[in-house]
Amino acid sequence: MDQAQHVLVTGGSGRLGRSVVKGLLEAGHRVTSVDRHPPEIPEPSAHYVSVDLTDTAQTLAAFAEASPDAVVSLAAIAVPFSAPEAVILKTNATIAHNVTSAALEVGCSKIVLASSPTVIGYGAPAGWLPQKFPVDENTPARPWNAYGLSKFVAEQVASMFAAARGNEARFASFRPCYVIAPEEWEGAPTQQGHTVTERLENPDLAAPSLFNYVDARDVTDFLLLLLEKMDVIENGSTFFVGAADALAVEPLSELLPRYVPGSEEIASVLVGSSPAFSIERARTVLGWEPKRSWRTELAKQPASPARG
Repeated sequence: MDQAQHVLVTGGSGRLGRSVVKGLLEAGHRVTSVDRHPPEIPEPSAHYVSVDLTDTAQTLAAFAEASPDAVVSLAAIAVPFSAPEAVILKTNATIAHNVTSAALEVGCSKIVLASSPTVIGYGAPAGWLPQKFPVDENTPARPWNAYGLSKFVAEQVASMFAAARGNEARFASFRPCYVIAPEEWEGAPTQQGHTVTERLENPDLAAPSLFNYVDARDVTDFLLLLLEKMDVIENGSTFFVGAADALAVEPLSELLPRYVPGSEEIASVLVGSSPAFSIERARTVLGWEPKRSWRTELAKQPASPARG
């Protein structure tokens, strides 16, 4: 953003949220983080509030006290099948609605909701094959589990309020790929419990996500640009946010046919380090470009057997 604003971040204690809070502060903004618990190592300049965002009254009270200029909502049950399906759907959909409604009630003019690439339905047990690779924002949504459905609902919540409120506020949603936090380049376990190096060395580990990933700091850079330009882009826009390459040593033109039956022809365009997910919309609309990849970040570590 071109001038300092007060940004409320939900889920600010999470894997992505910690980097977002830190990056917003470094960019000169005031930050309130709303989560169930503060992070183990809080940012000294951030204000932390403990709230159950599934509680409508608690959420509205917290937002009224903070009175933010912009909201970035990351809070959710973040891992598919990590809770009963009904719990994931109810929790994530309720948070999306409560946060958006509360933001509007307190006069917030910019509201960003985190979605997920899983909305397009890759990995569906009944089979999944897109019309083309790389997939992009025009690829039809076909979620096959409660997590993917809940994230699609979050996108629809943004669209619903945009339709209902017109230009009273600006809305956007984004689909961050498999988030790698800064400490995970140094060997800390990723979201699925494996290290980045293990995911590179064994393609079976990254195949369920179609080898997508993104550095948390690059997502923060994306969000800074998005918040700056929300007034001039299409209201209710959705963006894929990923690295410029795939989390794989081999080209996806060779890897994907092993894991996505029938994809030989459409995957043939994914040569070299090309990813399966297009970030062209974020590039052209916002001017965003990811700065980090596994090739650059692992190379900074003292022992990086998977470099290539």
